[in-house]
Amino acid sequence: MRALPNPRVRNLGILAHVDAGKTTVTERILFLTGAVHKRGEVHDGTTVTDFDPQERERGITISSAAVSASWDGHLLAVVDTPGHVDFSDEVERALRVLDGAVAVFDAVAGVEPQSETVWRQADRHGVPRIAFVNKMDRAGADLDATVAAIRARLGAVALPVQLPVGREDGFRGVVDLVRMRAYVWDGGGRVETEVPARLREEALRRRRDLEERVAELHPDALEEFCADGALSDGTLARALRALTLAGTAVVVLCGSAYRDRGVEPLLDAIVAYLPAPADRPPVGGGERAADPHAPLVALAFKVHATPTGRMTYLRVYEGALSKGDTVLDTATGRTERISRVLRVQADRTSEVPVALAGDIVAVVGPKTVRAGATLCAPHAPVVLEPPVTAAPVVSVAVEARRSTDTGRLAAGLARLAEEDPSLVVRTDPETGQTVLSGLGELHLEVAVERLRRDRDLEVTVGRPQVAYRETVVEGVTGLLHRHVKQDGGAGQFAHVVLDVAPLGGEEEFAFTSTVTGGRVPQEYVRAVEAGCRDALAEGPLGGHPVTGVRVTLTDGATHPKDSSELAFRTAGRSALREALRASVLTLLEPVAEVTVTVPAESVGAVLGDLTARRGRITDSRVRGGTSVVTATVPLAELFGYATRLRGRTQGRGTFTTRPAGYEPLKA
Repeated sequence: MRALPNPRVRNLGILAHVDAGKTTVTERILFLTGAVHKRGEVHDGTTVTDFDPQERERGITISSAAVSASWDGHLLAVVDTPGHVDFSDEVERALRVLDGAVAVFDAVAGVEPQSETVWRQADRHGVPRIAFVNKMDRAGADLDATVAAIRARLGAVALPVQLPVGREDGFRGVVDLVRMRAYVWDGGGRVETEVPARLREEALRRRRDLEERVAELHPDALEEFCADGALSDGTLARALRALTLAGTAVVVLCGSAYRDRGVEPLLDAIVAYLPAPADRPPVGGGERAADPHAPLVALAFKVHATPTGRMTYLRVYEGALSKGDTVLDTATGRTERISRVLRVQADRTSEVPVALAGDIVAVVGPKTVRAGATLCAPHAPVVLEPPVTAAPVVSVAVEARRSTDTGRLAAGLARLAEEDPSLVVRTDPETGQTVLSGLGELHLEVAVERLRRDRDLEVTVGRPQVAYRETVVEGVTGLLHRHVKQDGGAGQFAHVVLDVAPLGGEEEFAFTSTVTGGRVPQEYVRAVEAGCRDALAEGPLGGHPVTGVRVTLTDGATHPKDSSELAFRTAGRSALREALRASVLTLLEPVAEVTVTVPAESVGAVLGDLTARRGRITDSRVRGGTSVVTATVPLAELFGYATRLRGRTQGRGTFTTRPAGYEPLKA
């Protein structure tokens, strides 16, 4: 009899804006499930998942950390992800391999900028979610306002399944609207009671509203609702699970993780509503998801160098992986031997004999596997779509202070780029300097600090520089380019005519051919397109990448002997370079959406400073006794802004950023 995929596994991530309480939620999950025996606190630097010294010093999550716990007979593999925008690539890689997620929101701040970013990332990967509105004990906490913001700003069908018992400092529990029972925490753990009389009417009203919303979305629930005028607890729970798995709706719970209130119902909801591996679509052409008897299919999503060796984090989608197995890395075509399979608990590991389909584990042995590579059985090669890596927007020049450390610096930078694909290392062809590029100032600051600590290197870092782009404002038509080369033997001949025009929207490049009569064969058309893509790497204004360009091949000619794909690729590259020099181009600079939260008396100074930084104010409102200003600001103007903001607000102002694309550079 064939073993079935384990339905009692939940692979989930904890997602949120920075400071919404992700790591505290993860810590309480570990404590309440018995995985740890002492509560860790972010402010004390004692959390399990923020084990890196920089994470503990800065009080933020920098790298995704995997932990395991058990609840109600289910194995929970939990990944605590970063909330800072500079480390959103870590979130992207984690979401690629997770089955579900808990989105944590601050009950006072509601939906914050990075909340939107991680939500959209989860949308792209089709990851089912439930929401946990945290910090219900804070002044100004409002569950209904947060639910309304989730609906309005995220476009989600939010279904609150709880009613708070008490407000702000008086928050002490929740009413479960599915089972119509109350849970309160009074220092001795969770106590289940009847719904308090003063909340009975409100709870019944909200339960009725929940039933009506679910009946509108789920056909079986609608049938029962029409027949009986209400939904049973069982039907309501099954419908909520089905809606969550389909991504049609999001169950919303609330609590205060710091005060240990509301986490047990969250664990119950994780088990009840989030998918098991077998609930997700099959990958690699398999007939069913998470089949442990199929040939091995696994995706590497993280590489981590430890003092004892190199660990590669994997999600096993199909088959099984054991110590001593030989696997194929389809990214390189090389085979690798697995010397150990490890269950990970943040910075601690324990060896396991085998990892089955649905498991998230780390392996030791592979020497060259990179994040995003597919590992599979050598006799059944499969390639899975790798996580998308964001393009870097900020760069710094890095040099070793001692010339004898140049080789060690190169090795250290290579290791950083291996562990974090969003870091790019290159050599500036003009200055010969080594340039490190990343997703933000903090991202690069953390990377350089790792060089100093882990490699014991003294390095000099240049001023951050942003990554500019070039784009076409006014193109050219009918640009003719003839490529002829004859130096003995077979020659090269290609004749192309191009039109170049601006490309609207967010697309980077579009290529079409209107050539008729077979004047340019299709294989040569593809070669022209490849050549054009080559030409986009460096624009005429300053050698920056060119974006937002539409190229049309309108005519061409071939030679019966001397034409080839190489000749047409060369012609396409040279023709587009010539066309760009003849076009009107402009520089684009990266901009960020900045949300600044300051005391009301400081808002004037903050607005003036943002305007001086070429910022465009898009919103200003009062929330919870403070002013919240939103502006679009060039990224180059934000270097050192944290220090300036602290000075202008006596240390009481905070800000967050998120990428907002590119805009024309204004003089």
